[in-house]
Amino acid sequence: MKRIVKVIFIVYIITNFLIIFQPNIYAIEPAGSVYEGIDVSGWQGEIDFAKVKNSGIDFVYIKSSEGQNTVDSYFRRNYEEARSNGLNIGFYHYVRARTTEEAILEAEHFANTIAGTVPTCKLAMDFENFGNLSTGEINEISKVFLERVQELTNKEMIIYSNTSSARTIFSQELANEYPLWVAQYYVNNPSENGKWSVWEGFQYTDRGSVPGINGYVDRDKFTSEILLNSQEEIPSNGENNENSGNTGNANGYITYTIKRGDTLSEIAQRYNTTVNELVRLNNIQNPNMIYANETLLIPTKNNSISTGSDDKNNTIYIVQKGDTLYSIAKRFNTTVQKIVNNNGISNPNLIYPGQRLIIAKSTATIQTKYMSYRIKRGDTLWGIANKYNTTVNELAYINGIRNVNRIYINQVIRIPVNISIGEYDCGHCIYTVRRGDTLSTIANRFGKTVKEIAELNGIKNVNYIYIGQKLRI
Repeated sequence: MKRIVKVIFIVYIITNFLIIFQPNIYAIEPAGSVYEGIDVSGWQGEIDFAKVKNSGIDFVYIKSSEGQNTVDSYFRRNYEEARSNGLNIGFYHYVRARTTEEAILEAEHFANTIAGTVPTCKLAMDFENFGNLSTGEINEISKVFLERVQELTNKEMIIYSNTSSARTIFSQELANEYPLWVAQYYVNNPSENGKWSVWEGFQYTDRGSVPGINGYVDRDKFTSEILLNSQEEIPSNGENNENSGNTGNANGYITYTIKRGDTLSEIAQRYNTTVNELVRLNNIQNPNMIYANETLLIPTKNNSISTGSDDKNNTIYIVQKGDTLYSIAKRFNTTVQKIVNNNGISNPNLIYPGQRLIIAKSTATIQTKYMSYRIKRGDTLWGIANKYNTTVNELAYINGIRNVNRIYINQVIRIPVNISIGEYDCGHCIYTVRRGDTLSTIANRFGKTVKEIAELNGIKNVNYIYIGQKLRI
């Protein structure tokens, strides 16, 4: 009996040994030597690339652009700092096209944005928001975008995709033509996808940490195969020369390449716009800090933000592609809630190009502050947005959330809180009570005490406030 037990035990040990140490035949392998890398955008804010480099990072992919007219707010700074610290650099564009025509416009925007730079890595297409597009439409848009970028930049392209989309969405034709930068978290090697046999980039977490970067950052592994054979400056394609300085697009904007000595004030005056509009349109963090060769979007007269006024002298605004209620509110010095109320909008996340909005005149100055919120079990971005009178899009934008359906318990996010200054002569901030507010949460938000707010507003029962009530802070 002991002999039988001993044999069974030995067989058990050998079997488990084989299982544990069996090579993963369902994983794809790197295409070459592997190096540590990251991918970044404006969401990381200011990055100390010297510390990044010293931590062992060799590669960085930088978001340059999105859609047909958005330039990442830290694109130029990230490029200059990464280059000066000797990192290998690639650029990626976030695709939002829904037609091949839009894909061409996005490709031209991408190429125009990175013109004059010298990347060392292949250019990347990040197409992951498919909406209701069919797989055929997705692949046609991808093909048109990739080919047009290559034509304009003379640089090789790579496709960024998660394993699921690589397996079920992208075609074998694309896989044969373009290498893969794959995203799959919490695994040592990305799983097979049936189309690509190797990877050149592997994003293994979106919650990494690196010295020199505050907060989370995407961590990647990149191979030597992702490096460009020819590391030359991306051409301007004759669109940004000294004579023209700008080029138009289908959205009522022109692009302008900043020259040494330019200021936003001079550019705004030259093109009959305002510094504030340039700051808003280009997501500029510091209006006093712009860089030579950086590309700016400049609104043309045909893309006027207002179409007139009604009999009450309110502004009538025509919604443009890419607008959100939050961006419109900031532009007109008002709040999302006021626009919603004035226009009878039932879903603040749903506005459409061509829609006419009444923007009420306001003498108040709107300031946006932020409160911190810790995600709880059962929370959704939609529920949080609804509770705090904001939108899913704005929460995603402010917090750098790529997938609005993917949030984590205990994740801390920022929520915008608009306050009005100047509505009363007392000089205090005026806060409008929202669903879920208590005097305690309001006090914590603004660094006050419940007693101070109660006394300032003549509140006798600190447990009773109501939605829409205006409080002096």
